Amino acid sequence: MVAGLCLLVPIVTSLWVSSYARVEPRLFGFPFFYWYQLLLIPISVTLTAIAYVLVVGEERARKRARQRSDDAEEGTQ
Repeated sequence: MVAGLCLLVPIVTSLWVSSYARVEPRLFGFPFFYWYQLLLIPISVTLTAIAYVLVVGEERARKRARQRSDDAEEGTQ
């Protein structure tokens, strides 16, 4: 759930063009459109990395739980 939200935020913010299709406010002379897009890159990378870590951690936890249940079944037989 959290990983999905981490991936959804960059997608929605980049596809919602009317939210950033403007010139003002300027930052160091750059129109809002440009610096917003440049700021969105590291934010998207960070959120994607968080989603990756969450998914990989969950997969490892599932694998360990599956291994424990398999070991417990072998011990009872």
